[in-house]
Amino acid sequence: MRIALASSSGEEVDLHFGRASQFLVYEYTEGKPRLLEIRTVEISETGKHQWTKALDAIRDCDVVIAVQAGLRGKVGIEDAGIKFVADEGPVEEVLERWIRHTEFMKSV
Repeated sequence: MRIALASSSGEEVDLHFGRASQFLVYEYTEGKPRLLEIRTVEISETGKHQWTKALDAIRDCDVVIAVQAGLRGKVGIEDAGIKFVADEGPVEEVLERWIRHTEFMKSV
C-alpha cells in the first residue's frame, strides 16, 4: 500500500491537499512504512483549485493524508480510487495512527 502525506517540511503533515507543494510517499508492507520518495508539485501562491496538480502527483498511491481537502478535491481523489484521510501532526505519529487503524480494521 502506498501512502502520500502532504508535508511542507518532511516532518509534519501540515498542508491542505489542494495547496500541497510536497508529498512524502511511503510504501507500507509487512507492518512497516518505508519512505520511497518525496514528490514536489508546482503550486501557485495565488492560484485557486490546484487540487488536480496534487492529484496527478499521487495517482499511484492508495491513500493520501492531508490536513483537509475541498469538496472538489475529495471527489477527484475518490474518483481516482484513492482514500482521503484528514489528519495532521508529526509524520511518524500520523503514520502510526493510520497503521493502527488499518490493522484494527483488518482484525474486525
